[in-house]
Amino acid sequence: MTRRVLPYRVPAEDVVTAEPWRLVVEDGEVALPEALPDWDYQMDLHVRRTVHIDLERARQESGLRMDAALMLSAVWTATGSNLSGPAQHLRLAEGGTTTINFDFRLLGADLGGLLLLDTALLLAEHRSDARPFAPRRAGSVLWSDREAVRLQGDAPQFPMAVIDFARTSFPDNAAWHLQISGGLESATMGSLLLLVNEQNTVTTTAFQNAAKPRPVDRIVLSAVYADAARIMVEHALNHEDFTEDAGFPDESLGATLLSLFDQLFPGQSITDIRLRQRQSPALFASDLQAAVKIFEVS
Repeated sequence: MTRRVLPYRVPAEDVVTAEPWRLVVEDGEVALPEALPDWDYQMDLHVRRTVHIDLERARQESGLRMDAALMLSAVWTATGSNLSGPAQHLRLAEGGTTTINFDFRLLGADLGGLLLLDTALLLAEHRSDARPFAPRRAGSVLWSDREAVRLQGDAPQFPMAVIDFARTSFPDNAAWHLQISGGLESATMGSLLLLVNEQNTVTTTAFQNAAKPRPVDRIVLSAVYADAARIMVEHALNHEDFTEDAGFPDESLGATLLSLFDQLFPGQSITDIRLRQRQSPALFASDLQAAVKIFEVS
């Protein structure tokens, strides 16, 4: 990791020993992977990490007095939702070596895209008595690291809700329904909603196990994502203003659909795809099935 050049002294990297982040799943813990391709917005993430700090060395090598209060902080950022916030922070006023256990849950509705987990050792408060070249401002970073987890793979991602279809106008025995509202200029997050029938235990269980899916869960999730992709493609093609040249705003439904088309039909024009769908809908359905790689489970 390349360290930034700071206008104050910082301790050596080894004053902090940070163990890898762990993902808490139904039957225990696993190492936090680089990607969770089966993640969706219904899935909260429960993560843990243990950090060991030599506080005496941290202060001494930074030029701080031994009574300087430090803070260990964990902050999360999600590029898909453009949200961020403090996950957990602990004030450290003691000396010697201390062990900190981070343990927190992040709401799936707040996440998306690339999840960044930043851990930092900070000066907790302003020091007017700081020595020359020692940090003096509250929040000065003495040590930090970052872990990144990709939450969105090639499958379309959108908010999700589990409801009882018997209380809606949807067929009681349907397993899921992708709801699309608003125009192509509308924000994606407000335009798409995947509804899952709580009475269909096979589907709801698959999403509950999405962080660590069984073979049957992977098959169900593949079917859901394939069907969602089909609905999104058909929705896009029904709009005559959906073209490669359309200038859809970032994070809009139109931009999301263009990205989906680039993934499913690389090198093909939307005009040709629309023509094929209208002239040979059965063949186009097979083309789309192949494009989404349905049931290609690992």
